[in-house]
Amino acid sequence: MIAAAIAALVGFAAIAIFQAALALGAPVGRAAWGGTVARPATRLRIASALAVGIWAFAGLILLGRTGFRESPVHASFARYGTFVLIGVLGLSAIENVASRSKWERFLWAPSSLALAVLCLIVARSGTHARWG
Repeated sequence: MIAAAIAALVGFAAIAIFQAALALGAPVGRAAWGGTVARPATRLRIASALAVGIWAFAGLILLGRTGFRESPVHASFARYGTFVLIGVLGLSAIENVASRSKWERFLWAPSSLALAVLCLIVARSGTHARWG
């Protein structure tokens, strides 16, 4: 379970870094937001900045679920939040498969599906270890 949690946290961090790059104006928009432009419009850059916080919070939920002592997320919230993450990531995989962007179809769809599976492993394992 700890290995699955660490792998998912690395994935969340990678997504957050990518979204931060988008928010700062990096020309990687073809791999996000439908892939229509290299540099997303201001409203999408703002959405990317918000996404950084959302993915960081997702990481805190997962840390709370694994028993990480310093996670500010309450254990019961983390338990249900992990299942919400599974649903969101599963829907994200479906949306990315339907995208016109090659990057979204071939990078983000499988990544979202893998992260959903990792979160499912963590959710089914419960809180066992007190690490951190």
